[in-house]
Amino acid sequence: MTTDRPDVIVAGAGPVGLTAAHELARRGLRVRLVDAAAGPARTSRAVATHPRTLETYDQMGIVDDMLERGRRNRAFTMYAAGRRLVRLEADYATMPTSYPYTLVIGQTETEEVLREAVARLGVEVEWGVRLTGFEQDADSVRVRLSGPDGTEERVDASWLVGCDGGHSTVRKLLGLELVGGAGETWMLADAPVATDLPPDTIYWAHTGGQALMMVPYAREGHWRLLDTAPVGPDTDPRPVEERLTEKLSAGLGHRVRVGESEWTSVFTFQQRMVERMREGRVLVAGDAAHVHSPASGQGMNTGIQEAYNLGWKLAMVEQGHAGPELLDTYGEERMPIGRALLGSTRTATFLVQLKNLLASVALPVVFTVVRNVPPLRRAIQRKVLGGMSGLRIGYGESSLTTVGTFHHVPGTAVLSTAAVMSGAEPTPAPRPGERVTQAPVHDPDDPGCAGLRAELRDPRWSLLLAAGGTGPGDIPVGVAITAAAQYSEWLSVRTVGGTGPDGPAPLADPDGRLRAALGLAPGGWLLVRPDGYTAARATALTRGALGRALAPLRTAEPLADAARPEPGFVLPAPIHRLKEH
Repeated sequence: MTTDRPDVIVAGAGPVGLTAAHELARRGLRVRLVDAAAGPARTSRAVATHPRTLETYDQMGIVDDMLERGRRNRAFTMYAAGRRLVRLEADYATMPTSYPYTLVIGQTETEEVLREAVARLGVEVEWGVRLTGFEQDADSVRVRLSGPDGTEERVDASWLVGCDGGHSTVRKLLGLELVGGAGETWMLADAPVATDLPPDTIYWAHTGGQALMMVPYAREGHWRLLDTAPVGPDTDPRPVEERLTEKLSAGLGHRVRVGESEWTSVFTFQQRMVERMREGRVLVAGDAAHVHSPASGQGMNTGIQEAYNLGWKLAMVEQGHAGPELLDTYGEERMPIGRALLGSTRTATFLVQLKNLLASVALPVVFTVVRNVPPLRRAIQRKVLGGMSGLRIGYGESSLTTVGTFHHVPGTAVLSTAAVMSGAEPTPAPRPGERVTQAPVHDPDDPGCAGLRAELRDPRWSLLLAAGGTGPGDIPVGVAITAAAQYSEWLSVRTVGGTGPDGPAPLADPDGRLRAALGLAPGGWLLVRPDGYTAARATALTRGALGRALAPLRTAEPLADAARPEPGFVLPAPIHRLKEH
């Protein structure tokens, strides 16, 4: 427990709370992370980590630790009544990423990696500490905490973030209601399975009346099993393992044997979300804000993305680099994604369980066509992956996205959030609202791509200026120099393909591949948010254009007049680096 007044109290030390704590501490805020549980969870609800979350882990500096503990899955194989229907391969051709797969990793291991990461930043989880109440005013939140021995404590903080799950105390005390309905009752089990099936794909098996799923863990021979119509002991007194053996064998068409399960859970999932995610100085994220079916494995991934979105915004406001209005964009950006997610998980739930007996007759016919018509199979693969991967989520309609700075290519348009999530085809160069890594910038051997990847790990905004621009009035390099000097605490300015005289902090691009991928001509620029999304871009960096792009931050310091570099000027490289925390 820290004795200093915290800037933020985070309630809940699951993946979402740990991510929030990490991003706040990485930016220098004092964080207390409390959890009512006596210690870390011993069972894993979530096991799928999708590509966009892996990109986020890369920015956090922890992706390699995650990859070491998980299994990379690149396929989805379907069976019905003992017959293999189709194997859908991962196809990310229209969604460039350095992580073209789903990582199967237990939530317990995910949390362990995150706990180690926050500990390196000086934040330790306070187990057995329950939040019992709070009051807030315009300047602070006064939180009541109850320790493991029942000792009451009152803590004054600037902010409170509720990441305390589906039964969130923070949400209830705010009076926020989860709106929606209840779903089906399913069962999860972690167990060894004796089978000849290769563990390089997720398996879906329809028995004739219901469906089951098998997800391979990195631990050899161990699987996560999902039964969409569990039978209770009152109906079938046989052990769970025997019932699952029978069902899976019927669906797959050959004998498998489910060994003694390490963990089982029967639950009724919900499809609900709050109507807002912030009330004054208190905010909610993850299951505290929305709960839904596990069918598409989106819950943990969505919560982590929310925590990452919130972390940099809250830090900028607390440190005085942005006005409090910046926090309004948290709900503005994430609420539409939550609503769309409820719809997509309903569809996924229907497809996963398929209780209709006619499915056994129709599925072989449908998927024979899919299997034998490659363009159709590719379209389905990309549509399914696009919805699950998180790579097509964007913020084209966010008030932080300055579309007016983008010179449109004829025939193209900036995608809205709805269009992005529907699977609309993107253009190669990232547009305002899209991930900057939507561009083909994933060659680890290319110095420009490697430099961009390292730049995205900087917790600040990034201004990328293509070297060589000239023009009347403001000279791009002068605007870049001014921005680098004036906003260095929260803005990293890089000159792509330049040397010292070309502008601040050169980012190597000897063959011009990075500039081509990003669509940057000499003097062109691109502004990237701390979460890796493009906020603005234009063909020439001027004081006015950059000022308009930064205006939504309500920063206290308007951009000064652009400096004019003297002949032979070389800007010291270290100005672009933020000190290590």
